[in-house]
Amino acid sequence: MELLAFAGQLLDLNQWLVLLMFISFIVMLFRGVPVAYGLVGVSLIFTLLAMVVLDPFKDAIREVIAFDAPRITYKKLSANAGRFFGGIIKNPVLVALPMFIFMGLMLDQSGVAQRMMKAMQVLFGSLKGGLALSVMLIGIILAASTGVIGASVVLLGVMGLPAMMAQNYSKPIATGTIAASGTLGILIPPSIMLVIMSDQLAISLGDLFMGALIPGVMLGVFYILFLIIWGLLRPQDMPLPENREPISLKIIGEVALSVIPPMLLILLVLGSIFFGLATPTEASGLGALGATALALANRTLSWATFREAIRQTLNTSGYIVGIFIAANFFAFVLRRFGGDEIIENMVLGTFENPYLVIAFILFIIFLLGFLLDWIEITLIVMPLILPVVVSLGLPVNDFGVVDEPAVVWFAILAAITLQTSFLTPPVGFALFYLKGVCPDGVTLGHIYRGVIPFVLLQLLALAVVFAWPELTTWLPALAYGK
Repeated sequence: MELLAFAGQLLDLNQWLVLLMFISFIVMLFRGVPVAYGLVGVSLIFTLLAMVVLDPFKDAIREVIAFDAPRITYKKLSANAGRFFGGIIKNPVLVALPMFIFMGLMLDQSGVAQRMMKAMQVLFGSLKGGLALSVMLIGIILAASTGVIGASVVLLGVMGLPAMMAQNYSKPIATGTIAASGTLGILIPPSIMLVIMSDQLAISLGDLFMGALIPGVMLGVFYILFLIIWGLLRPQDMPLPENREPISLKIIGEVALSVIPPMLLILLVLGSIFFGLATPTEASGLGALGATALALANRTLSWATFREAIRQTLNTSGYIVGIFIAANFFAFVLRRFGGDEIIENMVLGTFENPYLVIAFILFIIFLLGFLLDWIEITLIVMPLILPVVVSLGLPVNDFGVVDEPAVVWFAILAAITLQTSFLTPPVGFALFYLKGVCPDGVTLGHIYRGVIPFVLLQLLALAVVFAWPELTTWLPALAYGK
């Protein structure tokens, strides 16, 4: 009891339970337990703790330490299982999730990206830093047409890295360029992460797509400017090829023919949303159909490629939905311990200035990105932070059109911050996707050094959007203010 009383001087028992839930989950992840199993397992263990240990002795515990006994049992947890699953299945926004995944996978299977890479390598290969610029431009186009990070990083690595190594590019610059450009799809719409954020934060998916477009393209421009400046300052890191092929109208025509199909797909998806011709969910279906048509036109569509795209779509969608359900269980138990109120009081009590509160939240998300995947952060942390953001009442300009402009702004800030989670060890998935296709002689050390400037550029983009929230609300207002 003395130990319990001493702990109570630091935190009350409910706060300890919330903290221990998070720590237990992270420990399970590092032990190799699958995410969904870890979330459900922690929820069941702490429910058992509340039923068997805490509830029978709640009166005795209250005499020593401030404690509100959590009202949770397995019966209450099981009674909500149907609500958790049914809420996900009935959500029309989440229908877009498998459609956008299928669109990206089918575009990857169509050979369009490979054709772009070959054409742009010829066009820009004779320029200083031309191969790096080719990879970055293709990364931006793939981001706006696929949004599947693993496929983009692997494709750019397989197609671009050998060419850059043959041209004696600096290994850190080559690997950093590929890793950074491949992760742009998590921010530039149509983004799977934005689809999930729309559901978790209860805001319009159309507003998020339009709101993320300017920051996403801006980040891509930052990357391009960095490569140009680096090539001027350190030309030895991006040398010119020995045999330069002169640029001709034929080469320009091949580039145009390779770029036009994915640009038409982008126009089909984002243009239909922007001009009010389709909802984001309907646009996802158009995108899936358009990607299939591109594969057919490119003569790469077969039953085997279609079946593989369907299989990977089902696997990825099932993985995400499984985490959805498990995260709902976890959040339900956490809330029964008063976790949402504890987090709200902790965050609001740290700073009085509301903008410093937002900066503190983003800092926490940045740190969590070193340990957790973006899916866990989006599904677990974002709903708990939402009441805090709403309560701040930030005066973000909505141009008289955008609903919940402060939440849209915060969601884009969080999305930019979560971009860093793909490039920061030890859980930076883009780093491991790339390492899996690297030739001999390219180490994780080269990749780690290469991504540092791009992580700094991501933080610069975050600072720009933080300073000018209108970058996230102007385009949605233009699209939906007609």
